[in-house]
Amino acid sequence: MQVSHTRSALSVSFDEPNIVGSAGLVPVMELARESGLHSLAGRQLTVPTDKGANAGAKVSALVAGMCAGADSIEDMAILRHGAMKRLFNACYAPSTLGSFLRSFTFGHVRQLDAVASRFLAGLADRAPLLGAPAAADSDPGLVFVDVDDTIIEVHGYQKQGSGYGYSGVRGLNALLATASTADTAPVILGQRLRKGSAGSPRGASRFVSEALSTLKRMPPAAGTRVLVRADSAFYGHPTVAAALTAGADVSVTVRMDKAVKAAIATIDDKTWTGIKYPQAIFDEDTGTPPPKTA
Repeated sequence: MQVSHTRSALSVSFDEPNIVGSAGLVPVMELARESGLHSLAGRQLTVPTDKGANAGAKVSALVAGMCAGADSIEDMAILRHGAMKRLFNACYAPSTLGSFLRSFTFGHVRQLDAVASRFLAGLADRAPLLGAPAAADSDPGLVFVDVDDTIIEVHGYQKQGSGYGYSGVRGLNALLATASTADTAPVILGQRLRKGSAGSPRGASRFVSEALSTLKRMPPAAGTRVLVRADSAFYGHPTVAAALTAGADVSVTVRMDKAVKAAIATIDDKTWTGIKYPQAIFDEDTGTPPPKTA
């Protein structure tokens, strides 16, 4: 059985003036306001000309649109549907927000990084992002900071900064730092968008320093032990030294080069101790022993 006719083009528009399709934005944007998003962006951003006017309101609008599911400038029209203008002011047109973003230079991106860092600290004062503070007589546990990069695939040769990196995929390279504890979900401490051909460790030392500086402003991370974790792409003096200088411990995968293999060969078998993995599974068919470390 099949449909006996072809459906014509369908266009859907939410234009009922008395209904709001994204009412959940009300508590979200109120929390953002209390945490300082609007005031921080208005104070830190110095985008020139009229396109940079009311920077705090425009940044807040962009955040609201992304929270409502927008993933492109055109999608920012979601802020102007239905009765949204009765709930919020400064519901900018997508073209206005696009002109605002296209006026950014790298310096303005760094200003926005400062906004994000201070906003995250303000948000942590109002929400237990990394859990409640530990009692004075108890172990606060570890805060894990994971550093890694990812490829954001893009299409079209005119995409600024796109290129082929280690994955063989045309895209942009995003460097991310997330913080978590044994009882909390990961929180993004920092992000840096780079050319698609960028190597994983490029700029990682400064990035790690800034991420750990942000973490220190967040309760209850201040005064607790921090462990920076990264894979072998970040194995090197710049990144490791940046973490140690900031007072963090480091767990990084070591590349198996000749020097490392020679050092492992000098370790006596009796000095190895097993790693305790939660709910580890022992392969009885192959007789694979549990992982061990020196």
